[in-house]
Amino acid sequence: MQALKLIAEDKEDLEVIAAYLQDAVGLVGDLSYLPGSRIFAAVFNRFRWEEAQAGKKRRKTFERARTGLHFSNVLSVKSRKIRQDNPDGVLNLLSISFEEGEAPSGTVVLTFSGDGEIRLEVEALEAQLRDMGEVWETPNLPSHEDDA
Repeated sequence: MQALKLIAEDKEDLEVIAAYLQDAVGLVGDLSYLPGSRIFAAVFNRFRWEEAQAGKKRRKTFERARTGLHFSNVLSVKSRKIRQDNPDGVLNLLSISFEEGEAPSGTVVLTFSGDGEIRLEVEALEAQLRDMGEVWETPNLPSHEDDA
């Protein structure tokens, strides 16, 4: 397995990181804001979409990898519908976006299932994603079926 390592310094770069992290799963306790260092860090179990979509044959198993996500230049963090008092609470990451402010500042928005959200006010966009270990198999393929 080739470990994934990505850097984002603009909105388009962040869209690439967001695509790789879609359907990542983590715990509330695996999110941390260090205001003195202006860093927000998170650890997720990333679904390896790049492997699931490789080749044309039908797969019976898929893969996940332990992955770190790190934002620098963070001025503040706000959350909505995420219980901070439950470190074992499971979060399913749906998307990451960047709302531009006065350049180069803005807000990074991490959106989770159940309408949860984390908003990072950043002085400038700087993010890093890095796989941190071995991958493991899972029989579960995330589904994005419309409920309507």
